[in-house]
Amino acid sequence: MPRLSFTRQSPLAGPLFMLLSACLFTVMNLLLKQAMADFRIWDIGFYRFFGGLVLLTVVFGRRGNPFRSFNTKLLIVRGCTGSIAFLFFILSVRLLPVSTALMLLYSFPAFAAIFSSWIYREKVSPLGWACLITVLAGVAVLVHPKSGGESLGYGAGLLSAVFAGLTMAIIRQLKQTNGSVIIYLYFCVVGSVVTAPFFLQAPVLPLSLGQVLVCGGIILSSILGQLLMNHGFGYCRSWEGGLYMTSELLFTAIAGIILFRDPVGWHFLGGGTLILGSAVAIQVEQALRGRSLAAHLKECPGGRPNKKGQSPF
Repeated sequence: MPRLSFTRQSPLAGPLFMLLSACLFTVMNLLLKQAMADFRIWDIGFYRFFGGLVLLTVVFGRRGNPFRSFNTKLLIVRGCTGSIAFLFFILSVRLLPVSTALMLLYSFPAFAAIFSSWIYREKVSPLGWACLITVLAGVAVLVHPKSGGESLGYGAGLLSAVFAGLTMAIIRQLKQTNGSVIIYLYFCVVGSVVTAPFFLQAPVLPLSLGQVLVCGGIILSSILGQLLMNHGFGYCRSWEGGLYMTSELLFTAIAGIILFRDPVGWHFLGGGTLILGSAVAIQVEQALRGRSLAAHLKECPGGRPNKKGQSPF
């Protein structure tokens, strides 16, 4: 996305783009919950993936082949893990309050650190491990199933976080040689392939105007939210952008409580506070690490950290 002239010198550009992105992802979360009344998980997934594939190809295909990459296999793997994470997230949204499902998903930084340490041998600081343990403790407080359906929903939410964490670890590797658009494009391609067979068995089509608006809203809010987030990282540091994006948790929780009457008990408040607080602490820890890296780059110029980010889906 090109830089907008009126934001070039504005210190509010980064926060503005990030908060708008968080609002759009909140809209997507709420529309996913609304779509559960009329569509199956496979229908929602296919419309989101295939609709995103069509729009991205139309917009970015004019500049050449948008699928060209030097790391196609890893892009496909990222597409698989991201698609699985999104489908499990939809299942958790179906069975749980949307705010609870998103709280579970936001435990993914813990799993991302574990996978990054295991697969890519990335070092996690003691403060980082403390934050990750706190995230998992928050999940333990948040999870208190009272029925079989809720147990399945909590399990799906945790699996969505696990696969989202693996996806984020892979994305960090892909970002070294690939742009955000192609990473997201392959995500839509693989997601379309995964959901198409199940969708075509008994497709549920959006027939009313309301259903069309819900499906279209899911597609547009997810793509615009992703692009605004990517663009926002060009105006702020990675830890700042991540910190602003945690506002999605608050926006979705407030909207879920108001619109869907999501229950608010001590489990939700206690677990949510631990998860959100740990997410903020992780961003602060990255800020401290970023300052050390910036000081090193001043002494040894020739490189700069990558500011751009990517959502697991």
